Amino acid sequence: MQCVADADKMLTTMHRTSDNPTARVFFALWPEAAGRNKLAAWQAPLKRLCGGRAMLGETLHATLVFIGRIEQARLEALQLAAQEVGAEGFELSFDEAHYWGHNHIVYAAPRHVPQQLMQLVDALGQRLTRHRFKFDQREHKPHVTLLRNARWTDASLPAMQPVCWQIRDFALVQSAHQDGLEGYRVLARFPLSHSASGG
Repeated sequence: MQCVADADKMLTTMHRTSDNPTARVFFALWPEAAGRNKLAAWQAPLKRLCGGRAMLGETLHATLVFIGRIEQARLEALQLAAQEVGAEGFELSFDEAHYWGHNHIVYAAPRHVPQQLMQLVDALGQRLTRHRFKFDQREHKPHVTLLRNARWTDASLPAMQPVCWQIRDFALVQSAHQDGLEGYRVLARFPLSHSASGG
């Protein structure tokens, strides 16, 4: 599969480790603007309850596999590994808001996780392992961070209007900090095949 460069306008910064420039990267579900905007509509009512800082609507995403910092020279090999992933597109429905007290984050999550999503995460991990990339191998719990520095109790957050993302590809994303804020740049997209149901 051919990766497609994305034109999203995001911040980017390369750091240096010894003499080699590096980038901090991860793979994610990065939907079209309409999908992001619908989920961003959750932020205002949740912020009234929990306070905190809302993530920029144009950067809302669901991380698949976190790589971390790698040498810039290995980015091409990372993209080639991702091109080998064979997986189907699917629909991902976010229908619950939750709070993580340990890091003060409010996030959106799906009540039901599609099998195709877990197959995508597994396939990506297998290709990365085969190509000797190190990555975070904790259990995958799909979510989208909505608020940071929030405060809430153990009580359930109110029900929200479900938001469905049509997932047709996944992305390699670079993150960088500038002026204390985190910015993102989509480096490449990798298309998923059409499922039998047309997802």
